[in-house]
Amino acid sequence: MKISVVTAAYNSAVTIADTLRSVNAQSHPDIEHLIIDGGSTDETVAIARELGERVVRIVSEKDRGIYDAMNKGLALATGDVIGLLNSDDLYPDPGVLAAVAAEFAGDPGLDAIWGDLCYVAQGDTGKVVRYWRSSEYQPGLFHRGWVPPHPTFFVRREVYQRFGNFDLRYRLAADWELLVRFIEVHRIRTRHCPRVMVHMRLGGATNQSWSNVWKQNEEIVRAARAHGLRPSLVGFVLGKLWSRSRQFLSRAPVDRPDRPVRRGC
Repeated sequence: MKISVVTAAYNSAVTIADTLRSVNAQSHPDIEHLIIDGGSTDETVAIARELGERVVRIVSEKDRGIYDAMNKGLALATGDVIGLLNSDDLYPDPGVLAAVAAEFAGDPGLDAIWGDLCYVAQGDTGKVVRYWRSSEYQPGLFHRGWVPPHPTFFVRREVYQRFGNFDLRYRLAADWELLVRFIEVHRIRTRHCPRVMVHMRLGGATNQSWSNVWKQNEEIVRAARAHGLRPSLVGFVLGKLWSRSRQFLSRAPVDRPDRPVRRGC
C-alpha cells in the first residue's frame, strides 16, 4: 500500500528538517513525500532537496495559502492513502505509517482513520505541552465542538475524488469544513486509532491572535450552517474551550513493550 504524505511549507527552514527526518525514518516501505512550497525566500527548498530521502516531488511557487498548497499536493498524490504533515510537525516514531497501512489493509471498507496528537514546545519537540486524546465519531458530535485532529487524518485517495478537496472560501477553517463534509455529511466509514500519530509545534496562523481565533470560529459556524448544522457561535466556542482545557490535563500514553496493541495501532 502506497501512502502519500503532503507537506505544505513556506519559509520553514527552521523546522522542516525535523519533518523530513521523521518521514525518512518511517518503517513503512512505500511512501511518496510531496513538498508543496509557497515560494519560500529562505532555505526551505534547499533543505528539502538535501534531506528529503522519501521526497518524490517539490513544487515551489506562490499560492493562495496553506489550503491551496494542500490542494496542489492532493492533485499530485498517487498513493492509496493520503496524509498531511505540515512543515513544523513530525511523526513521533518510525511506526506511524506502518500502523496506518495496517489499519487500511485490514479493513478494505475503511475510508479514513485518525489518531491522537501531542502539541509540543517550539524549541523542544520532546516536550509535550498538550495531549489531544481523540475518540470515535458519533453522529452530532460536530455540533458540540468535537473534531478529530486534522494532522492525524489519513484518507483513501478516492474519498477526495468523490467528495472534493479543501474549500478555499474558508481561509482559516477549511480543514474543519472538509472534516465535517466527509464525516458528518457523507458519513464515510472511519475509525479512531488510539495512538499518538503526530507531534505538532504550538503556534500556527489561527492562534497568532485572538482576532484570528474568533474569525476561525465564525468560519466554522458558517461552514456548519452551510451543511445543515445549527450550532450557536457562543456555544460552539465554549465547547471548544472546554475540550482544549482538558488537553492540558491529559497525559500522553507511555509506550510499553508489554502493552497489547490492536492490529496496526
